[in-house]
Amino acid sequence: MGINVGDVISDSGDLFGDGVNVATRLEGLADPGGICISGRVYEYTRGMRDVSFEDVGEQPLKNIARPVRIYRVRFGKEAASASRSPLWQSHKRPSIAVLPFLNMSGDVEQEYFADGVVEDVITALSRFKSLFVIGRNTSFTFKGRAVDAKQVGRDLGVHYLLEGSIRKSANRLRITSQLIEAATSNDLWAEKFDGEVGEIFELQDKIARTVVASIAPKLEQAEIARAKQKPPTEVADSYDTYLRGMASFYKGANNEARDLFKRAIQLDPDYAAAYAMAAWTLLKELSEEGTLTAEKRIQAVQLADDALGLTTDDAFAMARAGHVLGYIGHQYERGASAIEQAILLNPNLASAWFSRGFAALMCGQGERALESFDTTLTLSPFDSLRKFAWYGKSFSLFHLCRHKEGLDYAQRALQSVKSVHSLSACILNYVGANQIDEAEKHVVVLREHRRDFTVAHALQTFPTGSVAYRDQIASAFERAGLPLR
Repeated sequence: MGINVGDVISDSGDLFGDGVNVATRLEGLADPGGICISGRVYEYTRGMRDVSFEDVGEQPLKNIARPVRIYRVRFGKEAASASRSPLWQSHKRPSIAVLPFLNMSGDVEQEYFADGVVEDVITALSRFKSLFVIGRNTSFTFKGRAVDAKQVGRDLGVHYLLEGSIRKSANRLRITSQLIEAATSNDLWAEKFDGEVGEIFELQDKIARTVVASIAPKLEQAEIARAKQKPPTEVADSYDTYLRGMASFYKGANNEARDLFKRAIQLDPDYAAAYAMAAWTLLKELSEEGTLTAEKRIQAVQLADDALGLTTDDAFAMARAGHVLGYIGHQYERGASAIEQAILLNPNLASAWFSRGFAALMCGQGERALESFDTTLTLSPFDSLRKFAWYGKSFSLFHLCRHKEGLDYAQRALQSVKSVHSLSACILNYVGANQIDEAEKHVVVLREHRRDFTVAHALQTFPTGSVAYRDQIASAFERAGLPLR
């Protein structure tokens, strides 16, 4: 129901005018079985007992000249709960509003560019299904206004705000932006972007991509920190449990993470990302240990299947599930197809391009793999995935017989982390470059790191559906002196 107070026009028993139109729009915004009222009604009713009002803020309404302040009515226990909880706790997923960027150049003609950047960022962020993103029209009601982060957070019901400015000087543009936690007004991230005015649309696209790629990990980190601050006894929903799983995964507690993801699935059997991440922990186990029991392989493929069966619009879940299907299930084409769909849904998602790179390698497509890893590093140059993208590039370059370049990236990966993957990338490219002595030295180090590692293990650790690529890998390891079995 929508309730408003205002003048009306009566004609043959029918009522017309803005007073009626506003009430109609409010009805469309109300929850099923709920009530939305206008600010005018609120002024008459705010002293009522057993009722509280959730301030939704000023909202633009169709065919209404000015934004209208809207309140949701809460009764009984719901009212008591609403009075205790700030509005930004109403969204289970992280929520963000991108505020209009300030035009600092003194050139009113640059307003369109500033507005265009904001619109592009809103659109790009909206592709992340784990985010609740305030729409463009609502965000732009704050244009030209001095805002208080805490108040805006309460008005819009969001956890985070992205704000920024644009400055033009001669033929140069500078864009600044910062991510703010609404509840505390703390800055979480800030960045500057410089470019030429002549390439304004290319710069606009670059800003949108870079902002999204940069703030998405920050949002995830902030959400994990928020979940960790809650006592475990209060973790009642699947999202908080999922976040705890992500925190465990990032600190290397793989089994603990898997248990938490499975718990998140129990709490919400339709949570596609939880299935995908549970499967991903098994991929990590195979990748690091070189082997996986038949039971766990079946489990991983089933979890990935379930993830894909539950979503057609969660790019993150689809990319992770597709990667697992290829790597563990050896369903190379199906896995690659799921990852491609993820990139169509969200071309700014670095982790999807990362998975595309390895999917391409598993299909024996070196150029496609190289392009994918390059895009991963462009979108998220400081991502924790970069050391894996480096050895991914190294494997791609080995496949393309560009061994000198391959060695450069293999050594970068090895300097970052000594693992089967980084050592193997070095060995393969040393063999390709005909530096057999160096390859043999690295085999010794590899065998110290993993005493049971053989050519057979290598083919399990680096699976591919391409016979030519598999033979290329096996032959190089044999030449380096790695035992067959």
